[in-house]
Amino acid sequence: MTLGNQGLIMSWTFDEGTGSNTMESISKVRDRIHYVFNQAEFTEPCDPQWRKGVLGNGLLFDGYSTYIAHAIHEKDPNITYQYRSELSIGVWLAPRSYEWGYEGKLSAIVNHHNMDRKQGYLLGMYRHGSWSFQVGLESGDWKEVWAPDGHELPKNEWSYVNAVFDGNEGIMKLYLNGSEVASTDLPRGSRLVEAVDTELLIGKNNHSSLLADVFSLHMFSGMLDELNIYNRALSEQEVIDAYRYVIDTDHGGAHPQLNDEDIQLDRTPLLPDRHRPQYHVSPPAHWMNEPHAPIYFNGQYHLFYQHNPLGPFFHQIHWGHWVSKDLVHWRDLPVALAPEKDQLAPDGIWSGSATYDAEGLPVLFFTAGNDSASPNQSVALARSTYPMDNDPDLVHWVKHPEPLIVQKKGMGAFGDFRDPFVWKDDDGWYALVGSGIEDEGGAALAFVSQDMLNWTYKGPFFKADIQKFPYLGPIWELPVLLPLGRNPKGENKFLLLVSPVGQGADVEVFYWIGQLDMQELSFIPDQEEPQLIDVGDFHFTGPSGMVDPKTGRKIVFTIAQGDRTSELEYKSGWAHNGGLPLSVYLREDGRLGIEPIQELESLRGAKRLSLYDKTLAEANELLQEVQGDMLEIQVVMEPVSAKQFGIKIRRTPGGEEETLLFYDMNESMFLVDRTNTTLHPGEKCRGVQGGKLELLEDYLRLHIYMDRSMVEAYANGLKSLTTRVYPSRLDALGLEIWGDGELLVKSLDIWEMKSIW
Repeated sequence: MTLGNQGLIMSWTFDEGTGSNTMESISKVRDRIHYVFNQAEFTEPCDPQWRKGVLGNGLLFDGYSTYIAHAIHEKDPNITYQYRSELSIGVWLAPRSYEWGYEGKLSAIVNHHNMDRKQGYLLGMYRHGSWSFQVGLESGDWKEVWAPDGHELPKNEWSYVNAVFDGNEGIMKLYLNGSEVASTDLPRGSRLVEAVDTELLIGKNNHSSLLADVFSLHMFSGMLDELNIYNRALSEQEVIDAYRYVIDTDHGGAHPQLNDEDIQLDRTPLLPDRHRPQYHVSPPAHWMNEPHAPIYFNGQYHLFYQHNPLGPFFHQIHWGHWVSKDLVHWRDLPVALAPEKDQLAPDGIWSGSATYDAEGLPVLFFTAGNDSASPNQSVALARSTYPMDNDPDLVHWVKHPEPLIVQKKGMGAFGDFRDPFVWKDDDGWYALVGSGIEDEGGAALAFVSQDMLNWTYKGPFFKADIQKFPYLGPIWELPVLLPLGRNPKGENKFLLLVSPVGQGADVEVFYWIGQLDMQELSFIPDQEEPQLIDVGDFHFTGPSGMVDPKTGRKIVFTIAQGDRTSELEYKSGWAHNGGLPLSVYLREDGRLGIEPIQELESLRGAKRLSLYDKTLAEANELLQEVQGDMLEIQVVMEPVSAKQFGIKIRRTPGGEEETLLFYDMNESMFLVDRTNTTLHPGEKCRGVQGGKLELLEDYLRLHIYMDRSMVEAYANGLKSLTTRVYPSRLDALGLEIWGDGELLVKSLDIWEMKSIW
């Protein structure tokens, strides 16, 4: 402590390194660190995340649940307010992500304020790394000093911040790394009014807004260390000395460096979560929606995803990033694209796709969110810095400074224009953009370019008749076009996928098989009515796709929706994951064939059971020894007299909790019954879901992947059924073949499955 105790009224060194409390050194009070996993319902309880600080240890704030509340000792009850003529705050911090700025509020570093009453003080961050110190004065004014452009707080780097209030001299100042960067004048003799009936909070705004009645916004995300509060105004030299003390004591006179692993989101606390999938791709923590922009480059597959690094809720959207050598085992990489302080995409980096430029290097096309523009969505591009900076993992991307395609009136449904799907051939680049046609329904719009930068609108690629198919909705998102090859007649077929949204839309992945008119750049479907790949009711959504250059396979990626309340997503610390990569192909009968990619076999562990030609009773006798929540199951069943038959999974010994996957021969329906899936009063998974499946053969062939709460069932290579299950009981691990009559289990093979993490 370079300044001794002169005027020091509160200090947190965060040197504990373990535990769920931290000492305020002056009062010797141990403050509780609020953290979602101090008490955990679904995973193992654990301490808040401690990391190496600038001196000793530091504390990592997760962005949505971590904060410290320090009770200010009671004042004389006869005194209504307490005033301060001077106040200084010094703190080392490293933000991991930035506040979006909802309702104009700061994400608080430290605060003890009430802006409505013009009381107290607030040091915090705002959009894109901007930051401010704000105070309430005896005069009734609320005064603010802001760091100017060029002095934002960088992500994933240490900064030393000082805020000084000197009412006697009539000035407020900000210092960054020992240098003054901003000041604002006050009337001489000004006094700060202490906030009453308010806790001092570190990492949380005293008056944070609530999202979904659960999530407090305006939380600090990142590292804090060496927080000191003084009841006097520090001089410029004292600020410099405090900065020099840290860098000279522990860092050889250089500015402290921060290891990526010390600040990046950590999946370790979530690994024991009994509901979190272990061999499905997922972010380290917090929120994701659709995975998208798959691309293969230099021996690795890259897959990106919509991600909120602040917490497990839909808010400030970035592009997360994974990389894999086999489409099965994935590595977490840093966020690839984030909103920045520009006129391109300051308000969100929404979905898109990946392709190659003229030199064969990867490029990303994304939806640029800019709420100051009309419409607030446009198509933009980012280039990899490979090979200039030897970046084999494609970690670094640079955005093209201007949008490439801006929607104009008459170009689809104005204001809905997103999710570009771009591909390249020998003649140039082509793009589909999700939109709609006014009063006609959803549409994919077509564009063409010779240089990847200048685009020409060709009109609707394909549109729906909302009168005939109202469930296709007024807007389409995430259009995907994949070549399927030639059918037996020699016709070249393509697969078009869309995701409807808007009033009346059924938010599922619908598809058509058809032909491509390259002259008009339009799609001619084989049949007007769309089909579903998955019949699991909103658990298989957000499509993206690629042609695998290694194998020629056409692969589809999806999000597996979590189907949980905001309260449970808060408690869990994560929301959603990806579905298994799915190979799609054109069958001899003209129907779409689907199957999980073969590489998933590499995850098989011990084989738990293999049997042939057993009655229902015989099979269930052998199944009594098989339990698990991470299994691969292949079963073939021949109905003898049964009209409904299938398999019960995640079953307790007495059947109090169980989930039934079954086929109804009379209705030609593939279904899941989740009536008894869970006894947990907060979980939403309930009822019976499913859809049409024409088997055209006597056997039911199910290929099932169970991964904790994830269930994916593939029936006869024709349909999938994706669903979620959250049993409350730890013994909900059993299996049972079920039928309403006699049936024969032709074969049954079960493997344990290994985690990819």
